[in-house]
Amino acid sequence: QSKGKKPLFVQLVLDNIWSLYEAVTKRDKEKIEKIVTSLGLKIGPRESRHADPKVQLNAICSQWLPISDAVLSMVCNKLPSPLDITAERVEKLMCVGARTFDSLPPETQELKNAFMKCSSEGTAPVIVFVSKMFAVDAKALPQNKPR
Repeated sequence: QSKGKKPLFVQLVLDNIWSLYEAVTKRDKEKIEKIVTSLGLKIGPRESRHADPKVQLNAICSQWLPISDAVLSMVCNKLPSPLDITAERVEKLMCVGARTFDSLPPETQELKNAFMKCSSEGTAPVIVFVSKMFAVDAKALPQNKPR
């Protein structure tokens, strides 16, 4: 960053997003049209004439950088394959709280093998794992509580 040089990510990604944001918020129609045509997007007349710049920005960004496609491709590329999971990890995922895997019903224990095979056969059971994360203040975590 010495001598006024910007990092490559800033040059290629952030500057483009920022210039789009500035053009929309400042209502620079010529620049907006240039950006839309260079990206090959089709923005409806309703969104382009809307009084709220957020609507126009949302319409452009949802076509240019759709979040659902980005998240799905990131998950597919970065998360490890379910076939690489260890048996101990499957047991931990299937147990809630202080319960052990051996205390689960036999039918549930049989799902462990199906979970590890990740079979797409019609006779294979469908297994769904639901997870929910909560934002918690760092002071509320057990290791940060006064003793």
